[in-house]
Amino acid sequence: MLVTTDGLARLTVNRGVFITGTDTGVGKTLVSAALLAALNAHGVNAVGMKPVASGCESTPDGLRNADAQLLIAHSHGNPDYGLVNPFALPEPVAPHLAAASAGVEIALDPVRAAFAALSARSETMVVEGVGGWCVPLSATLMQADLVRALGLPVILVVGLRLGCLNHAIGSARAIEADGGRLMGWIGNRIDPAMQRTEENLATLRERLPAPCLGVVPFLREHDPRALAAHLAFAADKCTSRE
Repeated sequence: MLVTTDGLARLTVNRGVFITGTDTGVGKTLVSAALLAALNAHGVNAVGMKPVASGCESTPDGLRNADAQLLIAHSHGNPDYGLVNPFALPEPVAPHLAAASAGVEIALDPVRAAFAALSARSETMVVEGVGGWCVPLSATLMQADLVRALGLPVILVVGLRLGCLNHAIGSARAIEADGGRLMGWIGNRIDPAMQRTEENLATLRERLPAPCLGVVPFLREHDPRALAAHLAFAADKCTSRE
């Protein structure tokens, strides 16, 4: 699906969008960066955020996560790393486990404060989640709590591979059950050998309770700017006031 150029307003009204996925490794970061590139190409000053990231590497500047750094690279205004990724955790495991290992408790207030600071310098935000939708962040906090705290609608990235129908339909139901608002979904062709991809896409369009906002082709070289055209329709939907 390629771009249309109708209306650039809904994401600004919503202050942004939250990107979740049907699982880990389905391309949330690539889609988030491509969406940032599409929005900025449309003249909307967009900034990315990854509130929680595990698997961060130690650098002279502190813990750094490659996904968060990619979002920064495609954001407007070179935002501060500490605001983009307030919870940077070294161990590459589920966030509540990584946080416990680091002696950290993930909480909402630092995320809200960072989001507010970034929002003050941008027109809209693309906030990438961690893992799939139903990920615990602490003993008392789920990812859904973070999304509700930020008041953002949700875009679901569907990794197109065997099993994607179950994962996508189940994720959409969980988002709605948790009080989230599913704005739409984006297909990502992560498995070039997947059989009957078009039929699976047709089923997703029929069964998911939100529109398809784009389908990202399989590329061996992941260049968000090259993929932005495939998501500019999503950018238009995100920013439409209708």
